[in-house]
Formats: sequence, C-alpha cells, structure tokens
Amino acid sequence: MTHEFDGKKYEKASAHQKEWGARLIAELSLEGDERVLDLGCGDGTNTSLLAGLVPDGQVVGIDASRGMIEAARPKEQGNLKFFLMDIDAMAFTEEFDVIYSNAALHWVKDHPRLLDNVCRCLRRGGRARFNFAADGNCAHFFKVIRKTMAHEEFLVYFADFVWPWYMPTIEEYRLLSEKSELRDVKVWGENADRFFPDTKALIGWIDQPSLVPFLACVADKDKTAFRQYVVAEMIAETKQEDGRCFETFRRINLSARK
Repeated sequence: MTHEFDGKKYEKASAHQKEWGARLIAELSLEGDERVLDLGCGDGTNTSLLAGLVPDGQVVGIDASRGMIEAARPKEQGNLKFFLMDIDAMAFTEEFDVIYSNAALHWVKDHPRLLDNVCRCLRRGGRARFNFAADGNCAHFFKVIRKTMAHEEFLVYFADFVWPWYMPTIEEYRLLSEKSELRDVKVWGENADRFFPDTKALIGWIDQPSLVPFLACVADKDKTAFRQYVVAEMIAETKQEDGRCFETFRRINLSARK
C-alpha cells in the first residue's frame, strides 16, 4: 500500500532523518562521476547533497508519495531528477553505481524482492548502502498508537488494518540479505535514540510521517479526535522533566556490492 505524505510538512519535521542521511552520504566517499539512485527520496534534501558530490555523474530520486515528489521537484538541477515511482515497481537494469536509501525502506514490506531489484539495478561492481528502522524502533509511539487503535471510539476503523512497516531484528535481516545475489554483505545495528527539543518538534514528527497510515483509516468526523488522543498520550509517555521528549530509534545498516 502506498501512503500519501505532505512533503512540505515532512521537510520541516524530519531533522533526525536528514542528519542520519547526511552521515550516510559522507561515508560513501564518492569520486564525482557516479550514477546514484536514492530509494525513498522524500523531499529530496539529502538527494540534493548527493548531486553536489557527483558533478560529473547523475542522481535519480524516487518516491511513491506524490506529496514528497512535489516537495522535491523544485530541487532538480542538471544532474538531479526526481520521479514518482514505487520502489517495488522500479524497472532499471544495470544503471547505477550506487544505490542509497535512508529512513525509507521500513515502508517496504517485501525485502527479498527489494534486494533482488537492487541487485538488478546495480552495475557490476556497484554498491548498495541503506539505513532503515529495526526492531525496537519507536517503542513509545507504537505503544500509544496500539492503545489508540484499541480505544472503543476508534476500534471499528482498524478491523482489517495491516501494519505499515517492516522492522526486522538485525540477525533476521542479516540472514535474509545473505540469501540475495549481493556480495560482500554487511549488516549491523545502530542505536539512534533521540530527544526532541520540545513538544512542538515531537508533534511535527507524529504528524509527518508517523500518523499518516492510521489517519487514512479514520472517518473525517473522527480524525481530529484520533490525532488529539495520540498527541496527548505521546506527550505523557515521552516528555522529560527538562521539556524534551524521548523516543527510541533503532536502525539497520546494510552495505553490499554486486
């Protein structure tokens, strides 16, 4: 299922995702002429960083959310293009030297298919570098959202709800990735727990992207009440004595070659 996000709001509420992505990009040690694919490019901020590092190359960013691509398109330049495209539907063949993805692939449910597609899209000797959510991620939000979904006022909306994320354990993903055709596969975990500076920053992150799959299931007449319940419970669950709000962020890292 494709989820529709507000790219402009995400752009303002995704400081920690951009921080992770910038660190990942710095590790790539790009030479300047590579062709790079960004899977789940979001608003395109980090994709633009990639383009600046490959002046003689090309960068393509894809995302399934029209709102994200609309936010990304103004950042296009000579060697940077964005396309509205589901990661599962990408049909590139041996076109990229590097495939990069940051804070996106937990929205993809079929990772054996994903890894096969990545291998097909890479040129011989090309490399993949991912970071996405692992088991243990967003422990407070998951506790609150499950409580909210089970509330008698909202329960009817979630009878057939399908959990939107795939967040495996490190060992589970290591075993899965080693079965792919990629080589030199390395998988490791990372604790990226975060203190939001205040409740406003927390609420921004709740709204974009965390609440999106859940609000889509709720009737218009109850959307405001649903959101207010989640926000109030999250503040109560995460707010510290100094006013900051704490959430767990656990990550999976993958590095591999074709």
